[in-house]
Amino acid sequence: MTSSYSADQIQVLEGLEAVRKRPGMYIGSTGPRGLHHLVYEVVDNSIDEALAGYCTHIEVDLNADGSATVTDDGRGIPTDTHSQTGKSALELVLTELHAGGKFGGGGYKVSGGLHGVGITVVNALSEMLEVTVWRDKKVHTLRYERGVAVTNLQVKPYKEARTGTSVTFKPDIQIFTTGIEFDYITLAGRLRELAYLNAGVKITFTDNRLELLKSDTPKVETYEYKGGIKEYIAYMNREKQPLHEEIIYVQGERNNVQVEVSLQWCTDAYTDNVLGFANNIRTVDGGTHLEGLKAVLTRTLNAIARKRNKIKENEPNLSGEHVREGLTAVISVKVPDPEFEGQTKTKLGNTEVRGIVDSLVGEVLSEYLEFHPGIADSILDKAIQAFKAAEAARHARELVRRKSVLESSPLPGKLADCSSRDPSESEIYIVEGDSAGGSAKQGRDRRTQAILPLRGKILNIEKTDDAKIYKNNEVQALITALGLGVKGEEFDASQLRYHRIVIMTDADVDGAHIRTLLLTFFYRYQRSLIEEGFIYIACPPLYKLERGRSVPQYLYSDRQLQEHIATLPANANYNIQRFKGLGEMMPAQLWETTMNPETRTLKQVEIEDAAEADRIFTILMGDRVAPRREFIETYGSKLNFTDLDI
Repeated sequence: MTSSYSADQIQVLEGLEAVRKRPGMYIGSTGPRGLHHLVYEVVDNSIDEALAGYCTHIEVDLNADGSATVTDDGRGIPTDTHSQTGKSALELVLTELHAGGKFGGGGYKVSGGLHGVGITVVNALSEMLEVTVWRDKKVHTLRYERGVAVTNLQVKPYKEARTGTSVTFKPDIQIFTTGIEFDYITLAGRLRELAYLNAGVKITFTDNRLELLKSDTPKVETYEYKGGIKEYIAYMNREKQPLHEEIIYVQGERNNVQVEVSLQWCTDAYTDNVLGFANNIRTVDGGTHLEGLKAVLTRTLNAIARKRNKIKENEPNLSGEHVREGLTAVISVKVPDPEFEGQTKTKLGNTEVRGIVDSLVGEVLSEYLEFHPGIADSILDKAIQAFKAAEAARHARELVRRKSVLESSPLPGKLADCSSRDPSESEIYIVEGDSAGGSAKQGRDRRTQAILPLRGKILNIEKTDDAKIYKNNEVQALITALGLGVKGEEFDASQLRYHRIVIMTDADVDGAHIRTLLLTFFYRYQRSLIEEGFIYIACPPLYKLERGRSVPQYLYSDRQLQEHIATLPANANYNIQRFKGLGEMMPAQLWETTMNPETRTLKQVEIEDAAEADRIFTILMGDRVAPRREFIETYGSKLNFTDLDI
């Protein structure tokens, strides 16, 4: 019997009901990322006021009751009656999707919150939202609960000539079931970034959650950078050795597109770190602004190299990868009508932007390097050195490829592959040593789970040239097992053999070190693996607690162990086993606790703040000892190195 499927089964979700039914469509997820996205949406409205020239100070407060407040000194959301709907404009922007001043009506020239769903979605997904608007010597207030108005628009006279908007909201636990506690560090990273991208805007961030802080006073930070993205470069490179002290800066406008670029090369970096932003939104998947920047850097530096006789007539041009070695760059474009590819707005699609960036940067950079021949020579010498190192690496790589062709299988012999050939359901566990590898091979699901044991610690990619990388057996095994291409080449996800790459190491200092070396490898060798969400960390248990004939309890931290012991009767007899390594676990135990998709915990590795990630990798894994010592002295007492939670 077939079930009936008729017009009655077709649901029409109206207004905010649609947002509450499918929140992931609007904010990406209902986990921590989506939760913090609510704050970003409200702050973006204030930033758009700043871009329009009407706002200079934004205050963000985390309140003791779990709510957040964003206040600005902009014009204030309009409160007059909208001619088409008969509602106040304030009610419209809070309850109607795609209602806003950013669709060409003259309210904003440039904006980041372009889809017009920002504050409406925040309202829909909040247990409570209160908005206060100051304008026309009046104060207007309105309160909603789960998107439904619980008060009418209240209007009272206000003596001062104050203007601005304040939004207080508390996320709805019915939507964000994993928790509604805001993370200070996550929000601070984004607010600092916005202050760098919008020179002169002052952002005050206050944490009033005294109980959480274990403090009598709120935590307050102020972000204000008159130097804008030049200061951002200085912040990112503060642990590195600059090749030239002065940061190269380009600013210009063409066809209403504003372009800002900052560049600085460093002597002790062997990869580039280029961050792109369009209308303050981080474009992690690139776009036409980044294409234009990369093209003009390559063309300009090759032209100067030939002019200064650094490259002879019969020699090939330097490639973009060589020119950008050691470069830290930020490009920020403000586009009146941005075309973002995909709902997540992570790639800029406007074709005209490429040419505008190319011509503006080309003119300024050529002139700058003409007047600073010493800087030009330093950058070119580093690029030529990179070219020579790449040639050595190419020869080493050819040896690897020839070796693979001669062998019956190009896959490393120690890889225990899975039978599935569908990457989307396949996962590979990278484990340390044959002992752990043996348990993992026996305990796994052979259809979808592959095991790659590594012998010892892999190379520290942070301070190794490419030629050595390709000669290293463990790195070779990783590259071929995963199906990775050559370092620096465009990442091709279709060649990836597994869509879950799981680092599974022992819960001790050595395990933490190996995990860090592997994360350094992925971050520096093929960062897209992390950015596209393919890298995970397994969470094996630290303890097994047995009590009589009851089912053994597996516990994943010292705190969890103590909490569990506290629930046992005072006279209970129990036995605790501390797992020193994965090899000590029986295959069935390893499967049950760490590898079974039904019961395991996997942590997905994310890069929320690319600038901070780059800085930390430089400090912890780079050549310079002083910054590393300072980092350990500052944070060492707060970290438990035997149970790192990355």
